Formats: sequence, C-alpha cells, structure tokens
Amino acid sequence: MNQTPSTKYTTVPGFFLQDESSTDAKSFDYAASDFGLIKRAYNTDKEYDPEKKRTQWERFYQQISELNSQASSSVRYKVIYMGRHGEGVHNVAENYYGTSAWDSYWSKQDGNDTVIWADAHLTEKGIEQARIANKFWALEMATQHIPVPESFYTSPLDRCLATANITFNGLQLPAQQPCVPEVKELLREVIGIHTCDRRSKKTYIHTNFPAYTFEPGFAEDDEMWRPEVRESNSLHDTRMRKLLGDIFTHDDNTYISFTTHSGSIASLLRVTGHREFRVPTGAVIPVLIKAEMTHAEPS
Repeated sequence: MNQTPSTKYTTVPGFFLQDESSTDAKSFDYAASDFGLIKRAYNTDKEYDPEKKRTQWERFYQQISELNSQASSSVRYKVIYMGRHGEGVHNVAENYYGTSAWDSYWSKQDGNDTVIWADAHLTEKGIEQARIANKFWALEMATQHIPVPESFYTSPLDRCLATANITFNGLQLPAQQPCVPEVKELLREVIGIHTCDRRSKKTYIHTNFPAYTFEPGFAEDDEMWRPEVRESNSLHDTRMRKLLGDIFTHDDNTYISFTTHSGSIASLLRVTGHREFRVPTGAVIPVLIKAEMTHAEPS
C-alpha cells in the first residue's frame, strides 16, 4: 500500500503575546506592544548578541534563521504577518442593522439607498486604520529593525487590495523585495450569500491596482461565490490548509504578509492550532508556523 504525504501545520508558542492564554484579545493593541513580540532570551543570543546591543526583532530573526538551518528536510518555519483589512462599509452596515437582520436579509443585498457594500470598500476610518499600520511598520523598521515581509499576498476583495496598498506604500523596503502583492483567491473571506464577499472582475482589480500580480489561473469573473450557499468552517479550514500548502511549497521566503479577513484569520489560527484570537479591523497578528511533512494512513 502507498502512503500519501501530508503536512502538519502548528503554531510555535512562546514568541508572541497573542499566543499566550493570559493575553486579552479584546484589549490587545498590536501597535502598542511591538506586534506582540515577547521580550525574552533566545538560545542564539550568546553567540549572536553577547553584548546585548541588538533589538528584540534582530535577535528573533537570528533565532528563526537558526530554527530553519537546523531543521530536517521535512520541516520548515515561516513567520506570517496576518493583517485584517481596515473597516469596510459592510462592517458599518452590520453594526447599524444588527447581526441578525444583517445575516437574514441585508447581507444578501448589494446595498441600501445610501451605500453599496457588494465587494465592500473601506470607510474613511478603514483608510485611517491602514495609515496607522503604515506608520507603525515604518517605525518598527527604523527603530526595531523588524524583519519585513519578503512576499506579499492579498485577498481579491477591494477592502484588502486597498488596505495592502496603503499599509505598505512608501516604506523603505529592500530593493530585492519590493511590495508587489500577489492576488490570491484562497485568501478571501468566507464565500457565499453575503454580497460583500463577492469579488469584482479581474479587469477591475488590474485597473485599480495595476502594480499587483495575479496567481496563475486567476479568472476574470468570480467563480467561487454562490448566492445561496455559505461556506462552512470545515470547508474554509480546508481552503486555508490548501493556501498554506501552496505558500510552504512554492515560496522559499520566511517572512510573509497576508492581507485578508477576520474569518480567514480565524480559520488560519484554527488550522495551525493557535488559540482563538479575534483581530480587529486594521490590526495585524504575527504567527510563527511550523510545517512538518508527515505521512497519512496507508491508502
């Protein structure tokens, strides 16, 4: 009998406050806590920073490099900065109508007499949240020497496309790793019924975000959204496992940026065994993920 290889994804705890059960997600502010990086010693400190002159992020970078260099061929570590889009007009509408009325009726409409929320755009508050993220990245880069993303991926929904554009605009990124986001279908929000999660045409995305690239096979029309069926958590988790498989298989970089949605971040956390941690609009949660190639039951 043959064995089918599979990959196990796990969160490596002990590096970020968001991993800790004592951290309150409701009051946590990523911008006030160095992205949640825990101030601690690493086993690489003695050789790398004996005089203790390096920043916590520089020492973290060295530790992760050591983890990957010492890992077996079946193990790989990546740090994924999971950013949620800024506030969208659909978020405001749901708050206005209430979740019950939103889910039962309004989410199925393209909008109301005042605003359109199909493929929802950012509000002014959402734009400002992305600007705050931009300023925080700039500060972390300048003062803490945070390892910046080497690869950038974004959901195809407008609110994420815009958030990524504002968040990383003008940052002094290394010349060899500029911010050129790749649009990925798998990074989108829970699919179906809610019109805010129905994406626009590829032509629209290219026209409005011309610097972005598309993953191979990205279709002109949204072929995944259905007006009568909402994706289940289990199907969403399967989609996120597929996404991680794609990233770990085809992207050799260690530091990855996802600009995505609350539902997809929640799913990624479930898939990697991270504790539940709700991320507010515009916020970012970094996660150290270990991918280990295993073997499934004989088939």
